[in-house]
Amino acid sequence: MSDYRAPGWLPGGHLQTIYPLFIRPDPLPYLRQRWETPDGDFIDLDWVDPPAAPPTADRRPLFVLFHGLEGNSSSHYAITLLRSAATIGWSAVVVNFRGCSGESNRLPRAYHSGDSDEIDWILRRLRQSFPARPHYAVGVSLGGNALLKWLGEREASAASCVQAAAAISAPLDLAACGHHLARGFNRVYTRHFLHTLKRHAAAKLRRYPGLFDERRMCAASNLYEFDDVVTAPLHGFSGADDYWRRASSKPWLAGIQLPTLVLNAINDPFLPAHALPTASQVARSVRLELPRQGGHVGFVTGNLPGRLDWLPQRIFHYFQHEV
Repeated sequence: MSDYRAPGWLPGGHLQTIYPLFIRPDPLPYLRQRWETPDGDFIDLDWVDPPAAPPTADRRPLFVLFHGLEGNSSSHYAITLLRSAATIGWSAVVVNFRGCSGESNRLPRAYHSGDSDEIDWILRRLRQSFPARPHYAVGVSLGGNALLKWLGEREASAASCVQAAAAISAPLDLAACGHHLARGFNRVYTRHFLHTLKRHAAAKLRRYPGLFDERRMCAASNLYEFDDVVTAPLHGFSGADDYWRRASSKPWLAGIQLPTLVLNAINDPFLPAHALPTASQVARSVRLELPRQGGHVGFVTGNLPGRLDWLPQRIFHYFQHEV
């Protein structure tokens, strides 16, 4: 499955990216669990087939999903991946990043593309909660970048938390991705993200007046301008350039020592093909797959109305048969 040749796929990265938004998979019966964070905030986890008690006797694999920018457990990829996990007898959980579960988080900070410390805390707590179970982590888009950065930073110690990992359509080079999204048709995606990002930022300002420059935030017309005034300073970066450089996962791919699938379509409109890594830029433990088609977290197959089953099939085949 190293190449994407499924019959009936929609041609073009934009169609592959946009079309899944109109395929409405049936919602899952999630069970929500709230965790208090060490710094006085909270995150919400949505479980499918939550772990049975006692946890020390439960050896079912645990599938952990980190979503993308402005995503959550209701995103189409979250539903299809977790439904597939449940079908094969795994339990699964979507980690909703701070402020993404439908309720604003408490602190001025929220989440960002390079938040590997948050990934570390979550995965270690899950391991402590369910020590007897094999754990598999997947990150999609922003979540994939944060997960890959964590894997590269922690190197061999990552194996104490998870057996294997996968990243789907991760924006490996945030500068290349951010500038690419500011050009041509890609500005459609930028406007989509900015619509919700600005709404959430405005809510933060109402709770924390003077947190950042409201005029600059409202005037931001691309992700660089928004990250420069909001995301970067709220999370300890000097500006968008500093944030994009330090949060990108591409420089960390050579340090990954855990079996990891990196799946990025060549026609992903978010990340230009020239920014994709080469085999020499990733560790031997990394399986780098760059299918020609798929768009950004699309991978639609079959005839209309299309199917979203290729991606979960690929991910679980990797975990079950290739690790």
